[in-house]
Amino acid sequence: MSFSMNNGYDLWLNYTIISDEALLKTYQNHFQSIYLNDGGETIEVIKKELKMGLGGLLDMEVQFKPYDVSENQLIVSNYGNLPDSFKNSVDVSGITGEGYIIKTIKKGKQSYTVVTATEDIGLLYGTFHVLRTLKMHQSLDGLHIEESPKVDLRMLNHWDNLDRTIERGYAGFSIWNWQTLPDYIDQRYIDYARANASIGINGTALTNVNANALILTPQYLEKVKALADVFRPYGIKVYLTARFSAPMEIGGLQTADPLDSQVIQWWKDKAAEIYKSIPDFGGFLVKANSEGQPGPQNYGRTHLDGANLLADAVAPFKGKVIWRAFVYSEHDAEDRAKQAYSEFVPDDGKYHDNVLIQVKNGPIDFQPREPFHPMFGAMPNTPLVMEFQITKEYLGFATHLVYLPKLFEEVLQSDTYQKGEGSTVAKVVDGSLYNKKLTAMAGVSNIGNDANWTGHPFAQADWYGFGRLAWNPYMDSEQIADEWLRCTFNNNNNFLEPVKKLMLESREAVVNYMNPLGLHHIFDTGHHYGPGPWVGNLSRPEWNPVYYHKADEAGVGFDRTETGSDALSQYAPEFKEKFGNLETCPEEYLLWFHHLPWDYKLKSGRTLWDGLGIKYQQGVDQVREMITIWEDMKPYVDEYRHNQVSMLLGIQLKEAKWWRDACMLYFQTFSKMDFPEEMESPEHTLEYYKSLKFPYAPGIRPRWD
Repeated sequence: MSFSMNNGYDLWLNYTIISDEALLKTYQNHFQSIYLNDGGETIEVIKKELKMGLGGLLDMEVQFKPYDVSENQLIVSNYGNLPDSFKNSVDVSGITGEGYIIKTIKKGKQSYTVVTATEDIGLLYGTFHVLRTLKMHQSLDGLHIEESPKVDLRMLNHWDNLDRTIERGYAGFSIWNWQTLPDYIDQRYIDYARANASIGINGTALTNVNANALILTPQYLEKVKALADVFRPYGIKVYLTARFSAPMEIGGLQTADPLDSQVIQWWKDKAAEIYKSIPDFGGFLVKANSEGQPGPQNYGRTHLDGANLLADAVAPFKGKVIWRAFVYSEHDAEDRAKQAYSEFVPDDGKYHDNVLIQVKNGPIDFQPREPFHPMFGAMPNTPLVMEFQITKEYLGFATHLVYLPKLFEEVLQSDTYQKGEGSTVAKVVDGSLYNKKLTAMAGVSNIGNDANWTGHPFAQADWYGFGRLAWNPYMDSEQIADEWLRCTFNNNNNFLEPVKKLMLESREAVVNYMNPLGLHHIFDTGHHYGPGPWVGNLSRPEWNPVYYHKADEAGVGFDRTETGSDALSQYAPEFKEKFGNLETCPEEYLLWFHHLPWDYKLKSGRTLWDGLGIKYQQGVDQVREMITIWEDMKPYVDEYRHNQVSMLLGIQLKEAKWWRDACMLYFQTFSKMDFPEEMESPEHTLEYYKSLKFPYAPGIRPRWD
């Protein structure tokens, strides 16, 4: 089997010819021509996508014709323009404006695959679904699909700076070239929009939440407008991060107090200016009073005051304000895991209707594993946005193969118990638990200007999987992996089954070799590259790994029960009882909620100390297994990508050993116990691991205070 070079730029949209000759002929016969109704910009991009997609997959010249009773046709049409003979065969009453129906209908000897919707954007989503069906080699006979998104706003958050560096970015520089905008429209901007539309993403925040006020100046707004114009036909709205001190920094005011009349007017004027050039501007995303960022608390005001100020400014234009709940203060001695809940939950129901509170999936900071954030389910009267991190700040950057939809799925399926058993996080996110009218999910982007967009070829699956779960938070991560592999690589079962196994187990592997049994935030300082459980000299306590593991001769772990920080009290009583009781607390969260002796007996009968060593070793062994599986895939993958992934897996194995050895050597200084016999001996001394420095690790940012 031979392959041409594939650098991954085309993502899951690589429209190479279908290799199964019998299936190819079947598809070619099924799509002898296409009926596409006339329309605006979105209809034009549908036409281009069908030309590329069907032309490439089916190796044919795509012909657009009027409805033809003598040919098998693909019919892509708004319901209002659908040929009358098909209207009685489809019922659009059950789909939303972004929803679509795909149905294969036979009339006499002819077969028609109909894609219909009530809005053009629904047709675009349906078109991508048809192309995905072909790429996955699925039958068109009897096809009947009805899809509508379960979440309203499905957006990427780019932590891109105006100098093109990306905070926590591991795939090169920002794809936004502000220097050449607005006059030069890079093809990447169009392909970015195509890729996002293909998985249902409909919003993008272009700039870092650690915001730069310059993005709100006329010089940059005309550049933002150029991007908004590119994205609009693909159903994607642009959002900007608003620096709370912008009225002072670019507006010439002496204050940014949200209750000051001049400040209020400044934001109203700025919103009107933006909407004049970008009528469908989505709104503002705000990080305030967190990690040194300015905010309303600088003036003795609250997050409520700040959010409602901006909400009033964009409300006349139907804009939204997304206010991040990632806040913690060095002046607050309370457990960092509790601070966001304490600041936001008391104001539930007081935010304006166009305000959404964006909450990280866990209460600390995008750890390889952490329990869901206690705010989910605790604010029945306020829309909450789920914030996932697609970029791997704490999961080995873009060098480790870690399939994140498995993590996303775990969080979404977690039970909050807020309205009894079955009150899952997914039901909070999609609004069904409390009948929310406005729903959203955000993902911190892993996209850069690397040839393949994401650095690691398999990191594309995290972008893809986020989009699919934002569309439907009940999707199964295995189904998503199957889709992505078929669309990105091939449909050979000898490839699919072992690589799916590799992907689905990869997240647990990284937890094992980084943060087993509930350990968390023991990463080296600043860059978060590699282990640093010994770090304890930083200016703020909650920046130090020793704050989180609390290792001493008596044991290890963070007591969040009533005898400790009592963070468990922020969860529903059923959750508190389950996780507060050592008999019922899942062992994967043991040290998150409990400080336990080194000789504490695990369910296996082994000591906690032995259990840690065994888990670290298991993680290393799992990476070895991944390497073996991938090596066996050489016959099914092009040489370029196979070699790429092989080299990256080699780095991952090296770093998994580093994590095991550094952490176990450090914790041994407290436990005074021998390593379990299952664990390989460390390759270096603890002093060696402590001496390692990485001043130029990618994605690093300065402290903000």
